[in-house]
Amino acid sequence: MYSTLISAPQLQTLMASGQPLMVFDCSFELMQPTGGDTQYLEQHLMGAVRADLDRHLSAKGAPDAASGGRHPLPAREAFAAWLGSVGLAADMQVVVYDRQGANYCGRMWWMLKWLGHEAVAVLDGGLQAWVAAGGAVEAGIKQAQPAGSYPLSAPKAVLASTEMVLNQLGRPGQTILDARAAPRFRGEVEPLDPVAGHIPGALNRLFSDNIGPDGRFKPAAQLRAEFDALLAGRDPASVVHHCGSGVSALPNLIAMEVAGLGRAALYAGSWSEWCSDRSRPVAQS
Repeated sequence: MYSTLISAPQLQTLMASGQPLMVFDCSFELMQPTGGDTQYLEQHLMGAVRADLDRHLSAKGAPDAASGGRHPLPAREAFAAWLGSVGLAADMQVVVYDRQGANYCGRMWWMLKWLGHEAVAVLDGGLQAWVAAGGAVEAGIKQAQPAGSYPLSAPKAVLASTEMVLNQLGRPGQTILDARAAPRFRGEVEPLDPVAGHIPGALNRLFSDNIGPDGRFKPAAQLRAEFDALLAGRDPASVVHHCGSGVSALPNLIAMEVAGLGRAALYAGSWSEWCSDRSRPVAQS
């Protein structure tokens, strides 16, 4: 079972083994929401199913959304129903990938853990690594698999709410880690949300800092050293990851797990939910 990262050669071997497997293409372009669909139609891993951030991994306007913010989580039941509709079964290994440095496929990785599906891994290096390794690709729309029913089980990931974060603010049992770019974190610019700044006391680590020059996650030992330096003695189990809308926080969360620091919590509503209520404290600097 692969539960964090899988390399392109490992995925090739897995495909050849005949083990039950589903691959999802989660490519997305934040400033051009149809861009991921176009990329998928042009080229994707052989047999990959499309998973779109807006249509499948978010629930904008849904009354039963599990979080707030610009990309609210769908209810667990709603996400499970979609997974069943595309043919995913509980005994399948899942591999997710994108073309954007695991910025979007990490969201699906976490959501599957949240549903209780541990056998899900990110394709390290994404589509680029797959093509470089000579992996099979195709174009167009993949023929749908027979629909089924995907069963929910106990969550294997922790979802933090705004109330949880607010109640623990400033206490040693909580360490907020913000994945946004430093100018946004400091409140110098804010291109997407109505308020600039960050949650008081938060640490900052840009999500892309986890990716090396080769497009893959940095080695575990290097990630461990970098997170140890950032946390400066704080308990890794106290970390709550967030970003702008609960998407780009995931490379940090995955990197901590790769580094052997455990699976930290995710504040999926993130800054976009936090700053929607002007009574919540904001820090700038």
